[in-house]
Amino acid sequence: MASNHAEIYSEFADWLDNLLENNDMPENTQAFNFNLYEESEDEYIYGVQIIASDRFDADDGDWACYEIWSSEEDIFCVSTSDEDDKGWQQFLKFMTEIVCDYLENGKHKDILFNSKGIGIGFVDGEIDIIYKAEDEEDS
Repeated sequence: MASNHAEIYSEFADWLDNLLENNDMPENTQAFNFNLYEESEDEYIYGVQIIASDRFDADDGDWACYEIWSSEEDIFCVSTSDEDDKGWQQFLKFMTEIVCDYLENGKHKDILFNSKGIGIGFVDGEIDIIYKAEDEEDS
């Protein structure tokens, strides 16, 4: 995936730009989460979905269960079949880098930063917080 980083980032940025340009986020959006899925275990294909939540608690990952908007079936898919390390941990690390790149350079990063927090993680696992608003630091 490292060798395809620029190409995958470009495709991811186009996908996310399209979603953020063409969907008004609910006014009560508190946080965003990038849900990761194993789309096809046999073919090493993973999926990414973005959701908006009306709550955020950096100490309790259940906040991401309270989605008020979702990209639904518009899933960004990545194949890791050509990689030496096809595991989910490597995919989580890779997608965290891709999302962080978007938060630095993305066209609509301000929409995401206009929240209390941004997380990423597999739907059945822990959420890694990759952004927390300053006023949330002490809560």
